[in-house]
Amino acid sequence: MYIYDEFDRTFLQERVDEFRDQVKRRLDGELNEEEFKPLRLMNGVYLQLHAYMLRIAIPYGTLSSDQMRALAHVARRYDRGYGHFTTRQNIQFNWIKLEELPDAMADLARAGMHGLQTSGNCIRNTTTDQWANATPEEIEDPRLYAEIIRQWSTLHPEFTYLPRKFKIAITAAKHDRAAIRVHDIGLRLHRKDGVTGFEVIVGGGLGRTPFVGKTIREFLPRHDLLSYLEAILRTYNAGGRRDNIYKARIKIQVHEIGTEEFTRRVEAEWAQIKDGALALDDAAIDAIRAHFKEPDFEALTDGPAELEAAKTNPDFARWYANSVAPHRKGGHAIVTISLKPVGAPPGDATADQMDAVADLADQYAYGEIRVAHEQNLTLPHVRQKDLFTLWQALDAQGLATPNIGLISDIIACPGLDYCALANARSIPLAQDLTKRFADLDRIADIGRVHLNISGCINACGHHHVGHIGILGVEKQDQEFYQITLGGKANHKAKLGELLGPAVPENEVVNVVERILDTYVELRTSKQETFIAAVQRLGIEPFKERAYAAR
Repeated sequence: MYIYDEFDRTFLQERVDEFRDQVKRRLDGELNEEEFKPLRLMNGVYLQLHAYMLRIAIPYGTLSSDQMRALAHVARRYDRGYGHFTTRQNIQFNWIKLEELPDAMADLARAGMHGLQTSGNCIRNTTTDQWANATPEEIEDPRLYAEIIRQWSTLHPEFTYLPRKFKIAITAAKHDRAAIRVHDIGLRLHRKDGVTGFEVIVGGGLGRTPFVGKTIREFLPRHDLLSYLEAILRTYNAGGRRDNIYKARIKIQVHEIGTEEFTRRVEAEWAQIKDGALALDDAAIDAIRAHFKEPDFEALTDGPAELEAAKTNPDFARWYANSVAPHRKGGHAIVTISLKPVGAPPGDATADQMDAVADLADQYAYGEIRVAHEQNLTLPHVRQKDLFTLWQALDAQGLATPNIGLISDIIACPGLDYCALANARSIPLAQDLTKRFADLDRIADIGRVHLNISGCINACGHHHVGHIGILGVEKQDQEFYQITLGGKANHKAKLGELLGPAVPENEVVNVVERILDTYVELRTSKQETFIAAVQRLGIEPFKERAYAAR
């Protein structure tokens, strides 16, 4: 993983000192809330329904064990003993007192962590595949380029006050685990004639007006990455809407002027700057690469005796089949840790669990942890011979639920329990769904289903691209939920189709169950997944059954 140098550490400490002074002025009454708002937002501090919320970036989803312990410390010392991992590889603390925020930030800065550009109309945390540098299916570690983008975009003087927030995601694998086609810019690493470069996708995004991004360049050589991003951002900054917050994202600009015209403007801007200071030579790329510490992998072979013996344990075998993936190095594996136990808020981890994961990473996974887009954690480098012992330790912490990719592996925003923008609650609904679908045999039989919940139209739960999407709406001061089917966030990204009228809160779980029962009845075989069945049948059979009992 990337190792910070003295410049990075000094910079973070200076920002903490600056924010400490701003908080003091707010507490002393020298600043009112409106004056304080832009200052706190620059540091990732939001004012939510009940308290201030601190959002901390986890660049490209990579954490060291020491950084995870720092997060556990903040959760225990300054919050209520837990943190919430988000779809954009951040963590949120919802209950920190204003007067203690600078101390919490100082503690995190010492571990190389911060909340800079996790809010505001700027370039946010660049995200990528949680299996980066571990999966055998990728062509190169995408985190290298995410770090280059992080350094270029941090406090960029031209892009600090964009028309609206701006999100970039990268993948280098055939299977997209970073949802790049629903970001403002999505970058897909691939090779052409032996040269590494990017497919550049622009104008994706969810929220009030969802769009799947459009490809504006099939292949961009890696040396041109920053200059081309600069050209895109300049085109957006100059032409993006500032008169209407709901039409201010780049997706609206691309839609209104058309992909062809947007591309023409980007290419014209790029022609003026492509050979300038932003051109990346091999020396610049290698200098960033040198900051990434490669694990000292043991020389091992696949299928050790310890693993084969462990597979006779049916509970371990179920977890292994569900939560373990192949690794690029022999004798190693990728382990996904579910943060979706039955009855718990999706994406939450207690301080004790964070400490435990940090200890287990040190013991079994070369000290490295990842945060997944799906609000789970990943140990990217685990020795296969240690999988059984690791599973036992995870199970003791409530972190071994074998539901990865299944119906109870729910993505959900904090909803009305925390968020001032929400219309409805997300967490209690997710908890009820996991209780209804608690039977492991049943959810394994149903197979892969991605269910996403958002508490409002801003779509922080990515409901548009869930196989089943649920959106909370308000009707006559009551919580209702719209349901969509057929969405996908992968390399074949697609927006879901509205099933029918919104249903009241107390009917949602039953409706979801009827949808899944319909799938099980109508699938051609167990090999036909839910999303494949929806594509084959359309939504009508599911709509008919879903509303039949109303």
